[in-house]
Amino acid sequence: MLADKFRLNGKVAVITGSGKGIGRGIGLVFAEAGANVAFAARTEKDIQAAAEKAKAFGVQAIAVPCDVKYDSQLQNLVDKTIQTFGKIDIVVNNAGGSLPKPIPQITRQQFAEDFDFNVGSALSFARICLPHLKESKGCVINISSAAGRLVAPYFINYAASKAALTFMTRLMAAELAPDVRVNAIAPGFIPTDATAGFYDKATFQKMSVMNPLRTPGDVEDVALAALYLASPAARWVTGKILEIDGGT
Repeated sequence: MLADKFRLNGKVAVITGSGKGIGRGIGLVFAEAGANVAFAARTEKDIQAAAEKAKAFGVQAIAVPCDVKYDSQLQNLVDKTIQTFGKIDIVVNNAGGSLPKPIPQITRQQFAEDFDFNVGSALSFARICLPHLKESKGCVINISSAAGRLVAPYFINYAASKAALTFMTRLMAAELAPDVRVNAIAPGFIPTDATAGFYDKATFQKMSVMNPLRTPGDVEDVALAALYLASPAARWVTGKILEIDGGT
């Protein structure tokens, strides 16, 4: 059956920043598709709740507190996943973000920290997982952003780092083939608890429909794209950036 090509039965996925929003949504879709999932984020109660919800699909799930800024915590995440599941098939680098700021308020230190958060952590986590991914012939999915190709004031730190993450995805894919596939998703404006904090209600509503399809995207749109990239259906896809943005 063709539908089986979109199943993840028996696969093991590790997702950073998966306590809320897009990361949580990806984890739950993976679980519904049959994957065992390691949820990782800084807030333990959020990932515990996500893991419990994932288990309702009949799979195994664990919650591992992790701040991706520290390689020691990324290593612990890998160790706990291997101890529990014995392998890693899918890595989703979802953790990231940056507050919008005008140029006069951007310090060199803050720029470097945001770049490391959005790009350096993804590279480090992929590197730490690499031996396991090579063994499983697995894949990496980096969550980039449409901001990496669109011009908007006050988003220099975020947009520049996401642009770098997008190109790094292509570089990783070229270097790690044929053993490991590497792709990225570049979502447009997806209303979540995190994005709601940046805008007043009117601006938030306006941003939600500023695309050719004139409708807001949602977390599931991104999660289903991740399911495709992680599944056997995408076995011949690597080094690509999947834009989920309503045609923006």
